[in-house]
Amino acid sequence: MLLVSNRIKNMNDLDVEIGQIEFVVPEIVIEELKRLSNDESKGKVALQTLELIKSFETNSISGKTADDGILNFVKENGGMVATIDKELKTKIKDVGGSVLSIHNDKIVLEN
Repeated sequence: MLLVSNRIKNMNDLDVEIGQIEFVVPEIVIEELKRLSNDESKGKVALQTLELIKSFETNSISGKTADDGILNFVKENGGMVATIDKELKTKIKDVGGSVLSIHNDKIVLEN
């Protein structure tokens, strides 16, 4: 799990390219990151991510896992999910959602 490892040069262009955007982090994702922060191999990245997202708005969704909660929310409400997880990307698109990802310092939008 990793939000970014390098500065994304065109992050300020998001509003121009797709309209006003607001990052919202599901509370279930925060809980998963807290659990991962105790993991020897993922703890450092999880803590960095928690620090990065501490000022983001949150919402309450439910599911057995963060992925399940996100998928259920998108299936019921639509929306765009920022992720680099290939498996999750496919599932999001399968339920009618869109994906925002970063590749080679470019913003990639997938329907």
